[in-house]
Amino acid sequence: MFTGLIESVCQVRALSVGRASEGGTLAVDLAALADGVRLGDSIAINGACLTVTRLEGAVATFALSGETLAKSTLAILKPSSRVNVERAMPATGRFGGHMVQGHVDGVGTVRAVKKLGEFADIEFGAPVELLEQMVPKGSVAIDGVSLTIAEVGSAGFRVAAIPETLGRTTLGSARIGDKVNVEIDVIVKVVRRQLETLLPTDGPLTVERLRQMGF
Repeated sequence: MFTGLIESVCQVRALSVGRASEGGTLAVDLAALADGVRLGDSIAINGACLTVTRLEGAVATFALSGETLAKSTLAILKPSSRVNVERAMPATGRFGGHMVQGHVDGVGTVRAVKKLGEFADIEFGAPVELLEQMVPKGSVAIDGVSLTIAEVGSAGFRVAAIPETLGRTTLGSARIGDKVNVEIDVIVKVVRRQLETLLPTDGPLTVERLRQMGF
């Protein structure tokens, strides 16, 4: 499990991707974060939980499954790309952010970046199936960064980023059109799944459907 509090922004060294069914490999220079990393460790790269399969100095290599490549932006990374990195939280660690699994649910797109002094409002476009699982003031992970949702619309959502977030993650250099990994809050996903199982419905569970049932 992760917290969405990024430890460092690191640089991609190499990416090898075959056909979707074959997966690929990703090499990242972990720099100082490599200290203490072992083979088999789980590390979130731009919000995707990956397993260390090889270590050469500070450079860690990760295996990429076809599912990971299909659901995330990792396939479009390039050597020299900067990525958000967080090692799995130890059992004795202090919990911050929110519960992030490192299981990317889909890809969003940066639609607008509005600088407000040292702060910034960032708007993302996202598929409807992701937006239906978001709530204002709820949590979302964008490229592994734990953020609070400020607003949810029919085609996208907005977050307010503080200077610390902008300075310590790749969101500080976000540009319109950038693709980002999106992970929905696991608590919302569990509640949604239970409601779909327990409540009578003849169609997909949406906010409008819940209103019709009196919620």
